[in-house]
Amino acid sequence: MTVNFGFVLCSAMMSATSISANTNNIPMLNGSNFKDRKENILIILGCMDLDYALRVEQPLSLTDASSAEEKRNFEKWERSNCVSLMIIKRVILEAFRGTTSEEVTTASEYLVKIEKRFVKNDKAETSTLLANLISLKYKGKENIREYIMEMSHLASKLRALKLEVSEDLLVHLVLISLPAQFSQFKVSYNCQREKLTLNELISYCVQEEERLKQKRTEIAQLASTSKDKGKRKNDVEKAANDKGPTQKKQKGETQDGCYFCGKPGHKKKDCTKYRVWRVKKGLPELPKAN
Repeated sequence: MTVNFGFVLCSAMMSATSISANTNNIPMLNGSNFKDRKENILIILGCMDLDYALRVEQPLSLTDASSAEEKRNFEKWERSNCVSLMIIKRVILEAFRGTTSEEVTTASEYLVKIEKRFVKNDKAETSTLLANLISLKYKGKENIREYIMEMSHLASKLRALKLEVSEDLLVHLVLISLPAQFSQFKVSYNCQREKLTLNELISYCVQEEERLKQKRTEIAQLASTSKDKGKRKNDVEKAANDKGPTQKKQKGETQDGCYFCGKPGHKKKDCTKYRVWRVKKGLPELPKAN
C-alpha cells in the first residue's frame, strides 16, 4: 500500500494547529477557579477526542505476544495521555506546577493531585450557594425561564455537596422570589391541592409573564389614548379662545354703527337694507329719519 506522506504531514500539522487553538481557549487555572476550569478542560479534551487516557485505565505494557488490537489501544492511550498531560500543565499557573510530584506520569493522576491542592471547604461553599439561592429575586427584566433554571442550577450544586434540596422546596423558593405582580398567580397556586413539578411551574410562570406583559401593553395604550383625547380637547379650547377675541373685536366694531349690516356711519333704524328686509317680512315701515 502506497502511503501519501504529504497528506500525513498535512494532517499532523492541522491536528497540531487545532490543538493549539483549542488550548488557547482554556482559561488559566488558579486557586479560585479550579472546579469550573477543570470541567472546561475535560469538555475541550473530549471534543478533541483526547480524553481517552482520562476515561480508560493505563493498559499493560506490550509484549511479544500482544495482539494488533492491544498495540493500537496502547498507542492510542499513550498519545492521549501525553497530549492531555501537556495541555493540563500548560493551562496551570507555573507557580502551582511545582507543587505536584515530578513522578506523576498519567494525566488522570496529575489532575487528582492538582485538585487536592485546590479543593475548597465544602461547608463554606455550601453556605455561599445556599445564601445565593435564598437571596435571588426575580426583577422582571430577565427571562423568567432562565431565572428559574438558574435557581435549579444552584440547587443541583448544593445536592453535589450532599445538601438535599427537594423539588417541592425549590418550587416554594421560586414562588417566594417572585415580585408582587405575580400575587394572583401565587394565590391561585396555594389554592390548588396538587403540587407542581419544577417543569410545570416554569411553564405556568412563562404563561403568567406573557399575560402580565399583555396587560401592561393594554394599560399603556389606554393611557396613550386618554392623553391624546385630553390633548385634542385642549387644542379645541385653545382654538375657541383664539377665535373669541376676534368675534368680540368684530362686535365692538359694530357698536358705533349698524347692528344689521355691520357698517359704520349709521344706526340700524336708518339702514336701507334693514328697511328693505322689514318690507319683505311684512313688518310695519319705520318712520324716516329727519
